[in-house]
Amino acid sequence: MNGVVAICDPLGSLYLPETGTLVVSDLHLEKGSAFARRGMLLPPYDTLATLRVLEAAIVRHNPKLVISLGDNFHDRVGSAVMPDAFRHMIAAMALGREWVWINGNHDPDGAFGLPGASMDELNYAGLAFRHEPKRGDAVGEIAGHLHPAATVVRRERAVRRACFATDGTRMLMPAFGVTTGGLDLRHRAMTGLFDRSRLVAHMLGRDRIYSVRFANLIA
Repeated sequence: MNGVVAICDPLGSLYLPETGTLVVSDLHLEKGSAFARRGMLLPPYDTLATLRVLEAAIVRHNPKLVISLGDNFHDRVGSAVMPDAFRHMIAAMALGREWVWINGNHDPDGAFGLPGASMDELNYAGLAFRHEPKRGDAVGEIAGHLHPAATVVRRERAVRRACFATDGTRMLMPAFGVTTGGLDLRHRAMTGLFDRSRLVAHMLGRDRIYSVRFANLIA
């Protein structure tokens, strides 16, 4: 990525070893409680499940800095109403390291009462970290928001997975939250973001990444 070594983790995180930075995106914490406030019931385990995967990524890479690229919470009040048990989990993960919460469209007011700093974007070590990808030239951009996914044919059946998407100039991160959906790389919302001749989908497998060129994807 713009000359920076970046390791795609099948857990859905991105690790930058040169700076000891772990990047995740679109956690959508407290999505279940947000739906419950609107009278729609989802299993109430999404926050715990997402934080456990985040714990595993932090244990695996032991980063100096964690950057969460927006839509950290599913709505504006998510960080305020989150139970203390989950706050304590995040505080334990943040102990001894820096933490940056990038503001997203679901949570533009930032993370309330949690360790770390909230900001709209961060330019650091030759990369630009933001929630929504910019149209046009965005060299070194790492963004989320669109929840990229890719579909391939394997053994005569379609297989669809969340993915990292990059053409070497910019990267879109997969959604990290366990109850988030995905948007296919061939969707019109992705048009113009990448040089498709260089675009690669790094698809999340159970224990490894599968890298597939855009030309070999199906819609």
